[in-house]
Amino acid sequence: MSSDQSSEKKKNNSFTIIKDDSNDGHGGYGVGAISLENMSSVIVDPNENKAYVDMGAMHARSDVERRVKFLPDKDAVPNGKLYWIVWVNVNRNKNGQPYYAGVAGSEIRVDREIKRAYKSMPEHVTHMEKSLKGKIIVDHMDDHSKRLLRDFLVDFNPEFWENSTDELKNALPE
Repeated sequence: MSSDQSSEKKKNNSFTIIKDDSNDGHGGYGVGAISLENMSSVIVDPNENKAYVDMGAMHARSDVERRVKFLPDKDAVPNGKLYWIVWVNVNRNKNGQPYYAGVAGSEIRVDREIKRAYKSMPEHVTHMEKSLKGKIIVDHMDDHSKRLLRDFLVDFNPEFWENSTDELKNALPE
Protein backbone atom coordinates (compact mmCIF):
# COMPACT_ATOMS: atom_id res chain seq x y z
CA MET A 1 0.00 0.00 0.00
CA SER A 2 1.42 3.38 -0.92
CA SER A 3 1.79 6.08 1.71
CA ASP A 4 -0.81 8.16 -0.15
CA GLN A 5 -3.32 5.32 0.16
CA SER A 6 -2.36 4.84 3.78
CA SER A 7 -2.82 8.55 4.58
CA GLU A 8 -6.12 8.62 2.73
CA LYS A 9 -7.26 5.50 4.58
CA LYS A 10 -6.28 7.07 7.89
CA LYS A 11 -8.46 10.11 7.21
CA ASN A 12 -11.44 7.91 6.37
CA ASN A 13 -11.04 5.71 9.45
CA SER A 14 -12.16 6.86 12.84
CA PHE A 15 -9.94 5.27 15.44
CA THR A 16 -11.55 5.63 18.84
CA ILE A 17 -9.36 7.94 20.84
CA ILE A 18 -9.68 8.24 24.60
CA LYS A 19 -13.05 9.65 25.58
CA ASP A 20 -14.33 10.96 28.89
CA ASP A 21 -15.89 8.59 31.41
CA SER A 22 -19.58 8.52 30.53
CA ASN A 23 -20.52 7.89 34.18
CA ASP A 24 -18.69 10.98 35.44
CA GLY A 25 -18.96 9.59 38.95
CA HIS A 26 -22.70 10.24 39.19
CA GLY A 27 -23.41 6.67 40.36
CA GLY A 28 -26.65 6.40 38.38
CA TYR A 29 -27.80 4.21 35.51
CA GLY A 30 -25.04 2.29 33.77
CA VAL A 31 -22.59 2.20 36.67
CA GLY A 32 -20.66 -1.04 36.57
CA ALA A 33 -21.25 -1.44 32.83
CA ILE A 34 -18.20 -2.06 30.67
CA SER A 35 -17.25 0.97 28.59
CA LEU A 36 -16.02 0.32 25.06
CA GLU A 37 -15.35 4.00 24.41
CA ASN A 38 -11.56 3.55 24.23
CA MET A 39 -11.67 0.45 22.05
CA SER A 40 -11.37 0.13 18.30
CA SER A 41 -11.48 -2.89 16.05
CA VAL A 42 -8.72 -3.25 13.48
CA ILE A 43 -9.14 -5.71 10.63
CA VAL A 44 -5.89 -7.33 9.52
CA ASP A 45 -6.16 -8.84 6.05
CA PRO A 46 -2.98 -10.81 5.28
CA ASN A 47 -4.42 -11.79 1.86
CA GLU A 48 -4.50 -8.18 0.69
CA ASN A 49 -1.55 -7.00 2.85
CA LYS A 50 -3.55 -4.38 4.70
CA ALA A 51 -4.92 -3.39 8.07
CA TYR A 52 -7.68 -0.87 8.72
CA VAL A 53 -10.18 0.25 11.33
CA ASP A 54 -13.69 -1.12 10.95
CA MET A 55 -15.85 -0.15 13.91
CA GLY A 56 -18.63 -2.38 12.56
CA ALA A 57 -16.76 -5.33 14.10
CA MET A 58 -17.81 -4.07 17.53
CA HIS A 59 -21.28 -5.42 16.65
CA ALA A 60 -20.17 -8.26 14.32
CA ARG A 61 -20.95 -6.09 11.29
CA SER A 62 -17.53 -5.43 9.80
CA ASP A 63 -17.09 -5.64 6.03
CA VAL A 64 -15.54 -9.12 6.32
CA GLU A 65 -18.41 -10.36 8.52
CA ARG A 66 -21.27 -9.23 6.30
CA ARG A 67 -23.35 -11.53 4.11
CA VAL A 68 -21.98 -14.79 5.51
CA LYS A 69 -23.33 -17.34 7.94
CA PHE A 70 -21.01 -17.97 10.87
CA LEU A 71 -20.23 -21.49 11.92
CA PRO A 72 -18.42 -22.49 15.14
CA ASP A 73 -16.46 -25.27 13.38
CA LYS A 74 -13.33 -24.21 11.46
CA ASP A 75 -13.39 -27.48 9.47
CA ALA A 76 -16.74 -26.45 7.95
CA VAL A 77 -14.94 -23.61 6.14
CA PRO A 78 -11.84 -25.36 4.73
CA ASN A 79 -11.24 -22.79 1.97
CA GLY A 80 -11.86 -19.74 4.14
CA LYS A 81 -9.59 -16.72 3.81
CA LEU A 82 -7.86 -15.69 7.01
CA TYR A 83 -8.65 -12.35 8.65
CA TRP A 84 -7.96 -11.08 12.15
CA ILE A 85 -10.16 -8.76 14.15
CA VAL A 86 -7.77 -7.09 16.56
CA TRP A 87 -9.30 -5.43 19.59
CA VAL A 88 -7.19 -2.36 20.39
CA ASN A 89 -7.72 -0.48 23.62
CA VAL A 90 -6.23 2.99 24.09
CA ASN A 91 -5.49 4.35 27.54
CA ARG A 92 -3.22 6.83 29.30
CA ASN A 93 -0.04 5.85 31.11
CA LYS A 94 1.00 7.14 34.56
CA ASN A 95 2.38 10.30 32.88
CA GLY A 96 -0.96 10.96 31.18
CA GLN A 97 0.31 10.04 27.71
CA PRO A 98 -1.96 8.01 25.40
CA TYR A 99 -0.78 4.56 24.33
CA TYR A 100 -2.00 1.26 22.91
CA ALA A 101 -2.84 -0.43 26.21
CA GLY A 102 -4.51 -3.69 25.17
CA VAL A 103 -4.21 -5.54 21.86
CA ALA A 104 -5.81 -8.94 21.23
CA GLY A 105 -6.30 -10.65 17.86
CA SER A 106 -9.19 -12.97 17.04
CA GLU A 107 -9.30 -15.21 13.98
CA ILE A 108 -11.99 -15.27 11.31
CA ARG A 109 -12.03 -17.46 8.18
CA VAL A 110 -14.39 -16.37 5.40
CA ASP A 111 -15.39 -18.29 2.27
CA ARG A 112 -17.40 -15.89 0.10
CA GLU A 113 -18.18 -18.59 -2.49
CA ILE A 114 -20.25 -20.64 -0.08
CA LYS A 115 -21.21 -17.62 2.08
CA ARG A 116 -19.91 -19.30 5.23
CA ALA A 117 -17.38 -18.23 7.82
CA TYR A 118 -15.71 -19.53 10.95
CA LYS A 119 -15.65 -17.41 14.08
CA SER A 120 -15.35 -18.44 17.71
CA MET A 121 -17.64 -16.03 19.54
CA PRO A 122 -16.29 -17.05 22.97
CA GLU A 123 -12.74 -16.28 21.77
CA HIS A 124 -13.77 -12.87 20.42
CA VAL A 125 -15.56 -11.93 23.63
CA THR A 126 -12.63 -13.12 25.76
CA HIS A 127 -10.10 -11.24 23.63
CA MET A 128 -12.18 -8.07 23.71
CA GLU A 129 -12.38 -8.29 27.50
CA LYS A 130 -8.64 -8.98 27.84
CA SER A 131 -7.82 -6.02 25.58
CA LEU A 132 -9.95 -3.82 27.84
CA LYS A 133 -7.83 -5.06 30.77
CA GLY A 134 -4.61 -4.09 28.99
CA LYS A 135 -3.50 -7.56 27.90
CA ILE A 136 -1.46 -8.27 24.78
CA ILE A 137 -2.64 -11.43 22.97
CA VAL A 138 -1.07 -11.81 19.54
CA ASP A 139 1.21 -14.87 19.91
CA HIS A 140 -1.20 -17.05 17.92
CA MET A 141 -1.15 -14.67 14.92
CA ASP A 142 1.11 -15.44 11.95
CA ASP A 143 4.23 -13.28 11.57
CA HIS A 144 2.99 -11.55 8.41
CA SER A 145 -0.25 -10.47 10.12
CA LYS A 146 1.69 -9.25 13.16
CA ARG A 147 3.89 -7.08 10.93
CA LEU A 148 0.82 -5.63 9.18
CA LEU A 149 -0.71 -4.83 12.57
CA ARG A 150 2.51 -3.29 13.88
CA ASP A 151 2.95 -1.15 10.78
CA PHE A 152 -0.66 0.00 11.01
CA LEU A 153 -0.41 0.95 14.69
CA VAL A 154 2.92 2.76 14.20
CA ASP A 155 1.66 4.61 11.12
CA PHE A 156 -1.73 5.43 12.61
CA ASN A 157 -0.26 7.20 15.62
CA PRO A 158 3.51 7.12 16.18
CA GLU A 159 3.09 8.80 19.59
CA PHE A 160 0.75 6.06 20.83
CA TRP A 161 3.23 3.43 19.64
CA GLU A 162 6.19 5.21 21.24
CA ASN A 163 4.31 5.40 24.57
CA SER A 164 3.28 1.72 24.42
CA THR A 165 4.81 -0.98 26.59
CA ASP A 166 7.84 -3.04 25.67
CA GLU A 167 5.55 -6.07 25.92
CA LEU A 168 3.55 -4.84 22.91
CA LYS A 169 6.64 -3.76 20.96
CA ASN A 170 8.28 -7.17 21.55
CA ALA A 171 5.07 -9.02 20.61
CA LEU A 172 4.90 -7.08 17.30
CA PRO A 173 8.53 -6.85 16.14
CA GLU A 174 9.66 -5.13 12.94
